Amino acid sequence: MLINLLFPPRCPGCGTWGARLCGRCLAVFGPPRRVPGVGPPVFALAAYGGAARELVLAFKERGRRELAAVFGALVAAALPRLPGVGPEPWLVPAPSRASAARARGGSHVLRMARASGFPVAPALAFAKGVRDSTGLDAAARRANLAGRVRLVPAGLPPPGSPVVLLDDVVTTGSTARAGISVLRTAGFRVSAVLTLTTAHRTHPHG
Repeated sequence: MLINLLFPPRCPGCGTWGARLCGRCLAVFGPPRRVPGVGPPVFALAAYGGAARELVLAFKERGRRELAAVFGALVAAALPRLPGVGPEPWLVPAPSRASAARARGGSHVLRMARASGFPVAPALAFAKGVRDSTGLDAAARRANLAGRVRLVPAGLPPPGSPVVLLDDVVTTGSTARAGISVLRTAGFRVSAVLTLTTAHRTHPHG
């Protein structure tokens, strides 16, 4: 295409010209690995650093929406490998602040979930008052979310459905814990949390 000749694509992970996403950067995402010490059963596909961080930021903040298909495929491949998760879990995207979602043209986590091909239940939202968590420590993140994760009744999966909470990055686990608590109150059991990246060290789940 002429546009590719005039403006050659660059890999958002490493900047390599001529590739919308190079194989080397894609390979930083591996099988799901358990994230210890954050409370819920959390599994991540990569550490939040290097090419993985650049790819997540490109998708989340820099308009590279075509990465939804890539991340959706990674999620689809990871779900059957999570222990205790049934063959057809419902994905509940972690909520985004309304202002952030508007700036991104919608929830990026929801877009990724839908690209996975698994059933999606947009059952969680942030109430007013949640601020950007960047730079907040664990205690401040918990305080920021206290009472501000709410249920979206119209977005709930069918009663009794297995649920996996989906996110792009886990730092302290505060969002995951709050989301799980709200879903449990509504009668849903969250089998696992799956995230693309984590700021914690991971280990194989066996």
